[in-house]
Amino acid sequence: MIAQLSPADFNAWRDSLPAGAPTPLVLDVREPWEIQTASVKEDGFTLVHIPMRDVPARLEELKEELPADQPVACLCHHGARSMQVANYLAQNGFTQVVNLHGGINAWSAQRDTSVPRY
Repeated sequence: MIAQLSPADFNAWRDSLPAGAPTPLVLDVREPWEIQTASVKEDGFTLVHIPMRDVPARLEELKEELPADQPVACLCHHGARSMQVANYLAQNGFTQVVNLHGGINAWSAQRDTSVPRY
């Protein structure tokens, strides 16, 4: 079961990671036009954009670049696509995957009101 993490709880999740853990990764799986419309800013995490449809084709690349215990928080518009990607990553060996429930829409409401809502 993939943990659902609200954007408001993101810092607490990040700060609860064990000492020496890799820097958390926010994997934004939205389409390029969505990212141009609204995006989060890196703040204590690494931000990577891979549209949902491209994740399967780039799985081996992710596995080569990231350890299996890489903390990954998946993000989309409202949380549905990112949940599917989070499940896919977990099924393919990633052990520290969460879904950002409510997506960038909730991120804007809970963390950073400068992020446009669409």
